[in-house]
This record gives sequence, structure tokens and C-alpha cells, in this order.
Amino acid sequence: MASTETKTVSSHSWRYSKTLLIFTATLGLFTENFLYGFVVPILPYMIEKRLRLDPSYTQRFTTELLFVLGLISMVSAPIIGHLADQTTSRKIPLLLSLIGCTVGTLLVATTPSVWAMYVGRILQGMAGTGAWIVGFGMLTDAAGKQHQGKALGIAGSFITAGIITGPAVAGALLEWIGYWPAWTVPLTLLAIDFIARLAMADQPAASRTAKSDARPRSESHGPSEDEPLLQDSSNDNDESKRVASQGFYSIMFRQGKTYAAIFNVIAFSTILSGFDATLPVHLRDAFGWGPAPIGSIFLGLQIPAMCLAPFVGWLRDRIGLKWPTTIGWALTAPLLWFAGVPGDADFLGIGSDARGQGTFVACIISIGIVWSFVRGAGTFQLTAVLHDLRETNPNIFGPGGGSSRMFSLTEVSFSTGLMLGPLICGSLADTVGFYWTSCFMAATSAFVAVTSFLFFTHNPVWWTLQA
Repeated sequence: MASTETKTVSSHSWRYSKTLLIFTATLGLFTENFLYGFVVPILPYMIEKRLRLDPSYTQRFTTELLFVLGLISMVSAPIIGHLADQTTSRKIPLLLSLIGCTVGTLLVATTPSVWAMYVGRILQGMAGTGAWIVGFGMLTDAAGKQHQGKALGIAGSFITAGIITGPAVAGALLEWIGYWPAWTVPLTLLAIDFIARLAMADQPAASRTAKSDARPRSESHGPSEDEPLLQDSSNDNDESKRVASQGFYSIMFRQGKTYAAIFNVIAFSTILSGFDATLPVHLRDAFGWGPAPIGSIFLGLQIPAMCLAPFVGWLRDRIGLKWPTTIGWALTAPLLWFAGVPGDADFLGIGSDARGQGTFVACIISIGIVWSFVRGAGTFQLTAVLHDLRETNPNIFGPGGGSSRMFSLTEVSFSTGLMLGPLICGSLADTVGFYWTSCFMAATSAFVAVTSFLFFTHNPVWWTLQA
């Protein structure tokens, strides 16, 4: 019997491997970000051609459909995080989120009516939030504390790749081969994601099996006079787990580092979505650029981060999180300010000619490079806070460990920025111009640099090993 069980575990050992778990998590993160960006360039076609609405409604419905995704993500993240922490299973929540995402994607793709598109976006938002929260939790658990920087760096590369390829693939395929052939790409990704999530085995389930197998050996010794005392201790421990689990947010928000981490996430997503809302109009008006160069300028923001993410993760593992994040935000501030200068012939002698355009492109690429050091910093800091608290008391957040609720904080923060960015930056650009919009973003970056310096205290891994 024992040999049979050993053979069974051995034959399926690849299903428990960290490589498969990390691959499944990163694939899910890539797919969700790919879908988020995929729909953006084809929304006007869907609204005007498939729904046959007047073009005057295009901007309104585009804004609402993008806004509702951020709103649903912000509202659902705490609920999903709480529910995910009630179970030690990662596989079931991931499969449920994938089913919801598939249904939502089909509703959006078929566009039978306006209300169906809204329902589809709501399902995509909820499912994407679930995949994000559970996927990141599974990723950090599989990587372990010593390799979290590398794992999150790799995940950041996949996320950036999804953000880059989604709009590019959608726009190109829609123009070259048509509407439905374009949708075969995200649907194929969902199918591959489904296979990967079915193939992986639940690590927590294996742990529970091991514990249950060990239990009869202790019980086979028979009753003893110590047995009632041990049972009472276990009951007290279970009670402490329940009480501690209920106080997750109150415990986390007692830490100043938590606020600094959340503000990092909000600031980054606000600036990123602010660029999405203002750059196309600014580049068209200032330089006369068309869709192709406007789309390519966003690559300058994303590709450096994708290339440098593993190095930044390694750097964080070696020297800690505080200094890379602080320096990254401090360098971002003047670059964001200077990005608003080109296009104004009366300021610093940089106008809308070739010199001004070259200056702007160099500035955007520089922002993309220094952003590599701030991307994911808030998530990393929250993870460090969580691990420090669990090292002090392993049961402080209950059997689920609090990872899902921690990543729900990240999701809420990021979604908040996705709504604030277009609202604040778009309003500033309309009323006072892009230059003052860039000044606002620069001031935000400078403030985040200060908070990162004051509160980010994540120690390098070698300090932890030495301790």
C-alpha cells in the first residue's frame, strides 16, 4: 500500500512543482492584463459598428466601460480576498475566476446589446480581481520569502507583456484580418490558462493529506493522562486563530509601512492611467502624431520595465526595497515635469519641432527605465509586512495566512488609481493643459519618494539569513 501511494505521488510530482505553480500564476496574470488592454482599441468599432450607435456616444460608452472595470475591481477585491482566505485551496478559486472571465469575455465579444457588454465587463472585473489576488498569493507562496523579489520581478514582466501586447494585437488584427479572428487570440489564451489550472495540484491539499496521515500514528499510542490537556490547548489555539483572522485589516493598518505601500500602488496606477487618458490628445495636438507613433510611445514606458524587472527583483532581494524605490520615485519627479515641456516654444526653447519630439521620446524612455525600480514596490512592501507579522505569530491571520486579503489591498489600491488617473489628469489637461498635468504627476512622485524613504524598511534577504 505504501509503495503504491509513493508511486502515485511520484508519478504526479510534476503537478506539485513550483515551476508549474509559478507558470500558472504568471500566465493568469498575463491573460488578465492582456484582456484589459485588448478591448481598448476595438471599443469604438464595437460601439459604432456592432451596436450601431451614433458616434457621438462612443466617448461616453468607452469611458463608462473602462470605468466600470476599475469600480467593480475596487469593490469586489476585499470580499474576494476575505473569501479566498477562508480556504487553503488555490485551484478552486482560480478555476472559478477563469470561468467567470470566459463568460464575461464572450459577452463582450458577441456584443448582443449595451447591457450585455456592461454585464460582461462586470464579470471580467470580478474574475480578473480573483485571478489577481489568488494568483499573486500562490506565486509568493511557491517562491518563498528568499526568492520573492525574483518571482515578483518575473510576474511584473508578464504583466507588462500583457499590457503591451493586448492593445497592439487587438488593433493590428482588427485592421488586418477582421473582428472575430482578432478575438481568437484571447480565447486561445483562456483555453491554455484553463488547461494549466486543471493540471496543477493544490499544494495545501497535499499538506492536509500529509497531516491527516500523520494523525493516526499519534492516536495509535492510545489514551494517556496528557490527552485532555493537549485537546484543550488545541481548542485554545483554534480560538486564537479565529480571533486573529478577524482582525486582519486592523493589524495591518497599525503599521505605517502599510500606508506607504498602499500610497505607492495608488500613485503608480494614477500616473499610469493619467498617461493613458492624456497622452494621445497631447501628442496629436502638440506634435501632430497619428495612431501609430502614439501607440509606440507607450512601448517606451513598458518595455524597459519588462526587460529590467528580473534585475530589479534580484536587487531588492540583495539590498532591500527602501533605496531602489526611493531613488526611483525621486528620479521620476523631474522626468515627469520635463515631459510637459516639449511642445511649448516659449519655454526653455523646446518646441514641437524634431528637437522637441526627440526630447519627449527620450524623456518617456527614461521614465520607463526608472519606473522599473518602483513597479511592484507597494506589493512587495505589503508582502514584507505580512511575512514579518507571521514570523512573530504564525497564526496571527488564521489558517489562510492572510495572503489573499493582503493582495486584495493591492487590488483595491490599484483600482483606485485607475479611476483617479483619468479623473484628475484628464480634468487638468482639459482646463490648464498638459504641462500642469505633468507638474501634478511630478509632485505626486516627489511625495511618494519621501514616504518611501521614511516608511519602507524591508531588509535585504542576507540580513534575514544572518539573523
